[in-house]
Amino acid sequence: MALHVGILKGNGIGLEITKATQRVLEATGVLFKWEDIPIAEEGIAAYGHPLAPQTVQRLREIGVNIKAPLIVNKLEGRITCVQPDGSELTYPSLNNAVRRELGLFVNPRPIRGFPGVSGRHEVMDLVVMREVTEDIYIGHEHKIGDDIAAEAIKLTTRAAATRVAKYSFDYARKLCRKRVTCLHKANVLNYTDGLFLRCFYEVAASYPEIQADDMMIDAACYTVVKDPARFDVICTANQYGDIFSDLAAGLAGSLGLAPGSNIGDGVAVFEASHGAAPDIAGKGIANPLALILSGAELLDYVGKQKEATAVRNAIRTVIESKTNLTPDLGGTGSTESLTDAVATEVMKLVM
Repeated sequence: MALHVGILKGNGIGLEITKATQRVLEATGVLFKWEDIPIAEEGIAAYGHPLAPQTVQRLREIGVNIKAPLIVNKLEGRITCVQPDGSELTYPSLNNAVRRELGLFVNPRPIRGFPGVSGRHEVMDLVVMREVTEDIYIGHEHKIGDDIAAEAIKLTTRAAATRVAKYSFDYARKLCRKRVTCLHKANVLNYTDGLFLRCFYEVAASYPEIQADDMMIDAACYTVVKDPARFDVICTANQYGDIFSDLAAGLAGSLGLAPGSNIGDGVAVFEASHGAAPDIAGKGIANPLALILSGAELLDYVGKQKEATAVRNAIRTVIESKTNLTPDLGGTGSTESLTDAVATEVMKLVM
């Protein structure tokens, strides 16, 4: 039976890297049934809204989805979605709306170094577990006076902090990871980050075989630059996870090497950690590897570990060969040539 996967093509470079991802995943020999789901401009054309209830419902029904990047402009982007009971909820961005409308609560972002492009950070092999329902990114903010000041709320609840900590330790146990580190700023944010940290250690007590520790977010940014092998699994709040994972991806060599997924109860959306890069859209030089690696995460999620490993190993082989790499990786290749090279290696590995 074919694996049914929903596709959100996004915008910017989204269409280019989505096609590349589909090609490489098909090269594993897994049969796919792809279904395009309208979002953003396509959602407006189809339903009169960038994230209509029909889109949300279909994503839930399919359960396994790939999302290409969506453009989020500075100083704008708030979106209001109608709920089943007729009420409305407003989110700070379309990306945020997708996660929260679907009840996705954790954004795992595995970052690995690659010989040839990562320098001394080729030893890096960490996974950031980013809680995505709360924190400052929840978008609860308001203006004070006539452009005099503005205020935002940083929300932390025991339920959400405990849930992401448990997911982090369960992941570490399942994949035989040795350490889970909580990143925070509890020395300043005693109540919010303090609660997150307390919940982390309460959960850690049920996993005695896994080392649990914590680090201030600023110290962690310094440490990952100096000693990338220090980290294994990282559990952290929304904003810290977003920033830290981008830093780690830069150390690996490119945001184009940073996959991601968003996991909820019975539904998941797999996406690259980078943005839509409208400045290079249509030029044929976009790096598709982050979304392809997100596709490997999808294969793991549905129990296709052999095929997922083939995709990752194929990418490593192509990067180490230093041929067909896109400009962000120091090469002169194109999206198409890089995709061809990876798909060819995948087929060799699964034969």
